[in-house]
Amino acid sequence: WKMEAAALGAGLGLLLALLLLAAALRRAAPRGSPAAPPRDEGEYESPLPAGAGANGPSAAKPEGPRRTKPPARARKEKPRQHSFSHRLLAAALKGHSGSVSCLHFSGGGKYLASCADDRTVRLWSTRDFTAREHRCLRANVELDHAELVRFSPDCRAFIVWLANGETIRVYKMTKKDDGNFTFTASSEDFPKKHKAPVINIGVAETGKFIMTASSDTTILIWNPKGEVLASVNTNQMNNAYAAVSPCGRFVASCGFTPDVKVWEVCFGKSGDFREVTRAFELKGHTAGVYSFSFSNDSRRMATVSKDGTWKFWDTDVEYKKQQDPYLLLTGRCEVSEPCRIALSPDAHIAAISCGTNIAVYNTRRGEEEERFVGVHGQHVADLAFDTTGRFLVSCGDRAIRVFHNTPGYRAVVEEMEAMLRKTTTKATRERLEQQIASARKALAAICGRKQ
Repeated sequence: WKMEAAALGAGLGLLLALLLLAAALRRAAPRGSPAAPPRDEGEYESPLPAGAGANGPSAAKPEGPRRTKPPARARKEKPRQHSFSHRLLAAALKGHSGSVSCLHFSGGGKYLASCADDRTVRLWSTRDFTAREHRCLRANVELDHAELVRFSPDCRAFIVWLANGETIRVYKMTKKDDGNFTFTASSEDFPKKHKAPVINIGVAETGKFIMTASSDTTILIWNPKGEVLASVNTNQMNNAYAAVSPCGRFVASCGFTPDVKVWEVCFGKSGDFREVTRAFELKGHTAGVYSFSFSNDSRRMATVSKDGTWKFWDTDVEYKKQQDPYLLLTGRCEVSEPCRIALSPDAHIAAISCGTNIAVYNTRRGEEEERFVGVHGQHVADLAFDTTGRFLVSCGDRAIRVFHNTPGYRAVVEEMEAMLRKTTTKATRERLEQQIASARKALAAICGRKQ
């Protein structure tokens, strides 16, 4: 009996121990969450919430590691065309898909060349300026783009300065039977010579030389074959601008110093190059000169400076006898880099660009005649009058703006009336009256008024 009682006591003790262990496990488990049944090894644990059907709306197939989607690429939007309007705006030439950097009129005035960073040079007919449609011819610049463009004097070719190649490339223009052109690049570009960025190029009206100027103090004179004839050190700390005169005799430069230096490029009677010699200087500004411009006959020049003034000069002097140019007028103007000045062919009007604005001045009185504000979406890159003086063109974004030069017509009327008061001969009086009537008629047509 004693042995049976001992066995019963041991069994009761084991049962009590098991009950205590079960109570402890219940207290350790989270309330309201029934213990999940043990899973066999390799059994898939569904990520679906309890009670979701296998074919219900929340059903999902077993997934591996989740892959994060790459962020969607932002769609590249085309830059918006800058909006501008003005009563004197004759046309907006739109064809380039990049920013236009340079403009140049052909010698006869029939064409306007433009170049942009869209790897094209475009030729526009000036007869279409006042038409509804503005057609252009396109020349592609292979594997590069042109920053500067200039026509040859005979309009059978044009040259460009290549942005990446840093050299000159010549394009021949061949006229087809339908009046269009084909453009053929020369087999070889000019050799690289400049050590600093080139700021301007030019072709002499005589066709005898080509000029390139860089932002250090270097001007190179080339022959049309791409051979360097001379190198000029301007000694101006840096070159801000340089150009060839319309007559084809001079090259000029301005920069850090408060003067404009002009050299004559001399050739012999047989056409052989001789030398580049100093001709004259324009002295009078009190700070560096941003830009300058010649009249069509090279007898007048206009300059604009950091000192907040623009000046009008008589350069028809005997410089070989040490005669200095005459200062005719000084005017005040708004200036900030970049700043450009353009003188009309007859020297009656000076246009000055400052940032995105253009101001137009009369060179007789120095008064501001017109102001165009916010002409381009970027700063004005180039500014020029056409060869007739009827239009002023500018570039600075993808569009080329063409303005009527009404201040030029008014200046002609003013000058002719002053001459009419002094004349005594009948023939001269009749001629002046005819010119005044023609200018007034053009003004009336532009302004939309009846005579």
